[in-house]
Amino acid sequence: MPKWLHTRWASPHTTVPLALTLALSLALFGFSWIAGTLALIVSAAGAAFAVAAERRTREEMNAYISTISHRVKKASSDVISEMPIGIVLYGEDRQVEWHNGYIAKAMERESIVGESVHALWPALKSAKDKEATIELSFSKRTFQARIRPEERLIYFTDITVYANLLKKYEEERIAFGLLVLDNVDEATQGMDDQSRSLTLATVTTVLNEWAVRNRLYMRRTASDRFFLLLSQKELASLEQSRFDVLDEVKDATAHLKLPMTISIGVAGGAAALVDLGQLAQTSLDIALGRGGDQVAVKVGDRVSFYGGKSNAVEKRTRVRARVISHALRDLIKESDKVVVMGHKIPDMDALGAAIGMLKAADAFGKPAYIVLEGVNPSIHRLMEMIYEDEELTSKFVTPEDASHLITSKTLAVVVDTHKASLVAEPKLLGLTKRLVVVDHHRRGEEFISEATLVYMEPYASSTCELVTELLQYVHEGLALGVLEATAMLAGIVTDTKSFSVRTGSRTFEAASYLRRNGADAALIQRLLKDDLPGYLMKADIIRHARIVHKHFAVAVTQPGQRYPQLLIAQVADTLLNMQGIVASFVVCERPDGLIGISARSMGQVNVQLVMEKLGGGGHLTNAATQLEGTIQEAEARLLALLNSYEDKEGLLE
Repeated sequence: MPKWLHTRWASPHTTVPLALTLALSLALFGFSWIAGTLALIVSAAGAAFAVAAERRTREEMNAYISTISHRVKKASSDVISEMPIGIVLYGEDRQVEWHNGYIAKAMERESIVGESVHALWPALKSAKDKEATIELSFSKRTFQARIRPEERLIYFTDITVYANLLKKYEEERIAFGLLVLDNVDEATQGMDDQSRSLTLATVTTVLNEWAVRNRLYMRRTASDRFFLLLSQKELASLEQSRFDVLDEVKDATAHLKLPMTISIGVAGGAAALVDLGQLAQTSLDIALGRGGDQVAVKVGDRVSFYGGKSNAVEKRTRVRARVISHALRDLIKESDKVVVMGHKIPDMDALGAAIGMLKAADAFGKPAYIVLEGVNPSIHRLMEMIYEDEELTSKFVTPEDASHLITSKTLAVVVDTHKASLVAEPKLLGLTKRLVVVDHHRRGEEFISEATLVYMEPYASSTCELVTELLQYVHEGLALGVLEATAMLAGIVTDTKSFSVRTGSRTFEAASYLRRNGADAALIQRLLKDDLPGYLMKADIIRHARIVHKHFAVAVTQPGQRYPQLLIAQVADTLLNMQGIVASFVVCERPDGLIGISARSMGQVNVQLVMEKLGGGGHLTNAATQLEGTIQEAEARLLALLNSYEDKEGLLE
């Protein structure tokens, strides 16, 4: 009982009346002892009554407080036991020491005392010894666990209703899709109107059946274009089936000389319908830029690709090349100078294409320069020949020099890549808004989106082929020198492996144009010859090759042994020539300390998809990437990726 309650009887409201009564009794003794005695007896009786009343009050108060305490304890016990929140108390060894009845009922157990918290709820391991809120599911319900490590307490709140509503909301969010028939003109070439109509009707029937089967709204917007409306739930189902409509369309037109293919761009995750439409168009552009016959899905920051197992179809006309060349001509005329740059560690194709763009600028009397960060084994022989030409040599500048040359009116031309991170000097792109991109690689997620003019054709054999076509239309009086024509033809020869892969009719037409301008084929052969040390290094890499998944050759060199990128690529080409091999992967340490991986295939495997997962890119049959870390880590990542693809969909088409 509080101290103030014990001393309450001695407070002034009690002691003052008693003192006055006693004083009055003593005063009465002066008049009459009988009256004084009676007064004293009355005072004593009053004092006794006050003391008895005080004692009775204390007893009643004690009884009341005991009742209140009992009720509070009982209420607290009932609340802890009956309230819809689970409480778990655990010890330093992470063993459950106590829990309320709610969590036991939720776990469908009588007791979980003595069991490990991490064994019961593995997701809680991520919290370690910090306060955290973690969502987990058990007993077909969803709970939010709040961890209080200082008190060693865990509170469980049932959020099943909220989680179901959130899931339903996410599943019902709208996604847009744009579908286009890639090669209608090429597939129906030579057909009469009736046959063409029947072919298109067959494809449309396949698409309609696919849309009905997957509960999509599909509307034709042009003869070869469709608009798709679907929910996130249907989109997830389509991604799980990996958009099998790609194969259905090809199977339905397999009887044609050139089966028809489709490309789809899908966007989801955005709140505004305008944003969804723009993202869907961007996804479609990416799918077409990667060669078509595939689906690009963009949901939030995630971009996924499906299909892409066939090579891009070569276009029959040069209309696009002529339009691009005229636009390029206008940009050059309006610029004060032209700066051309390729990718880091340039190869023959990048250097040859840069020289071609240099000639285009020279034709209009504009100062032009090629940004070169250094000579590597891929181009050192060609550069030795270029150094003999003083005029051409003067056109090469370092990235630092180029940064002083570029102004707001300078035209920057990027060749043989479309990724800003792979450009010889990415900072240069921010110095001017006049940008041109010319590339033959399949488009990746990263892209120089602010470019004024983009010429990307994944069907082309090389960037030199594209630049050669542009040169034929950009200026009538343009003439190439022997060295320049040879450099460009060397780029085509290198990327096509002497016209054996990714070679179309326009590749030979470009090569013919370069030959007419003096390209020396014999000189190219000398440029591409192997020396004995290089040949022995290739043999050493091949010695470490092994077969994975029956059809894939994987060569991984020893740690500490460094090889140039050109040599790594050549070994990948060599392994691909082995009997029964449909794809090759070579993992080596490069002179710059990075781990280089070169991948090649015969077309049955899309090595671009594999390399993109590792941060690289390329073509369906030719791709590469560079990784930081060790040889063992790179090998583990590659093998894990190959195993993942093999388990999910099979690497072979």
